[in-house]
Amino acid sequence: MAEITVVHNPEKEDLKKQGVFDWPIWAKEASEFPWTYEETETCYILEGDFTVTPDGGKPVNIEKGDLVTFPRGMSCRWKIRKDVRKHYIFE
Repeated sequence: MAEITVVHNPEKEDLKKQGVFDWPIWAKEASEFPWTYEETETCYILEGDFTVTPDGGKPVNIEKGDLVTFPRGMSCRWKIRKDVRKHYIFE
């Protein structure tokens, strides 16, 4: 199964080339919930600190400034420690 990929502090120029700052924004308060990705999601974290644990996999810590890709078909559990705001796109 595909894994979560995280790029810490990507170059702002690279983000602009990808159009990240034109993507919609999603926000969520500190909480814990299950999630399944119907499509691949790429997101850029504007605020927050959280862990995503794929079913049967190892926890992945994600924080402000990370560019993250979640693979299609992955089921996981989110644990948000600090409220999240992110740009996102489904592919």
